[in-house]
Amino acid sequence: METVARTEVWRETKQGRAALLLGLSLGYFMVLMDTTALGVALPAIRADLGGGLSGLQWVVNAYTIVFAGLLMSMGALADRLGAKRVYAAGLGIFLAASALCAASPSLGTLIGSRAVLGAGGAALLPASLALLAKSYPEPVARARALGIWAATTGAAMAVGPVAGGLLADGLGWRSIFLINVPLAAVSLIAVGRLAGADAGGGRRGLDPAGQATCIAAIASLAYALTEGQTRGWTSPVVLGAFGLFLLASAGFAIAEFKGKAPLLPLRLLAVPTVSAGMLSGLLVNIGLSGVLFVLPLYFQQVRGYQAHAAGLALLPMTIPLAFNPILTGRIVGRVGSRLPMTFGFALCAAGILIMASAARELGYVYYLAGLVLVGMGTSLAIPSLMAAVMAASPPEWTGAASGALNASRQLGATLGVVLMGAFLRHAESTEAGVRQGFVALGLVLAAGAVLAWSGIGRERRR
Repeated sequence: METVARTEVWRETKQGRAALLLGLSLGYFMVLMDTTALGVALPAIRADLGGGLSGLQWVVNAYTIVFAGLLMSMGALADRLGAKRVYAAGLGIFLAASALCAASPSLGTLIGSRAVLGAGGAALLPASLALLAKSYPEPVARARALGIWAATTGAAMAVGPVAGGLLADGLGWRSIFLINVPLAAVSLIAVGRLAGADAGGGRRGLDPAGQATCIAAIASLAYALTEGQTRGWTSPVVLGAFGLFLLASAGFAIAEFKGKAPLLPLRLLAVPTVSAGMLSGLLVNIGLSGVLFVLPLYFQQVRGYQAHAAGLALLPMTIPLAFNPILTGRIVGRVGSRLPMTFGFALCAAGILIMASAARELGYVYYLAGLVLVGMGTSLAIPSLMAAVMAASPPEWTGAASGALNASRQLGATLGVVLMGAFLRHAESTEAGVRQGFVALGLVLAAGAVLAWSGIGRERRR
């Protein structure tokens, strides 16, 4: 009893909250590092298990589709059952699925295991944000904590490609799924001991109709866009997938309008910053995911880099994601989210357009400059976006808000992979496809800058 009492006292101290923040950050660090490490291992997976570009897209998108489709339900579960319970369950699922991925004998098995992995990741993210919001109720302290959380997870963006390349070259691509065990153990101990008793609010019900239609809409859209590039856009299967997307989207809207416990409460969409933030999250991840999908392939298949060299080539973009969010949290605490978020989107757009203008004979220098700008811009945009949405959401809906925001971001990640895959397929060469795709990504992120300036913080300005 005395030990329990001392733990309860310590968890309320500044050091206790910092240790809990570290544990929560490690959980999402694990999720992101697994994803970014996979990118540089895709050529090794294709060499081992077979499959063309479409198969590689599904290795990536099987995770993001399930992740995006379940995020809002997991946010609701975090509000209903308790964020601590949902977080622990997500860690268990993620570990089991990692083992399945490492043991996959075929491409189809790997794709299915990646889908299960997405379910675990979907439980971890909204639960970790809900626990963070509970531990840091003061807005300024929460903005700084979000900056640290984003910086710790941003470190995964830096470590992931390098670690994935080294592991793929040295131990094989399967080893990238086995590094989750120690990270998960530390995170589980920290959250289990330092997160307070969390029985859940018990007020939010589940929304099975909304959940089913949500994931059906996301999966059918991704399938139609991916397979339409190989089967043809007039193929009955592709047209049927588009039809299912329309039906599922309409069903989701009806379920959320009439449901007693909707996944996406309409009162959240009525808050301008939340609705603009969800769209901004989709746009920023279209850009980031498109870059992370295509550049490792380009560096290895066109420029002849080894996997570890391709990972090192991405460091100018990923290193800022590990350090700048701490500064961004402080900036947001002083000036709000609108200005740093807008500037971040503008930097991302400029960096990608610089890379779009790179010619092969110019070497790596254009990519170096462009990747630095993308990394700086993303490290400004994403923490500002998260802080804006969390601050604008009613306290009782923080789980739903974080789930909705990150669902939109993961949908953007899926669309980014599909978009770049389409340019690679239809261009006269891989290099031309990369250039054309980067022009499109640059325009998407420029639209994000306009949206951030006009849509974030409108309630306060009025």
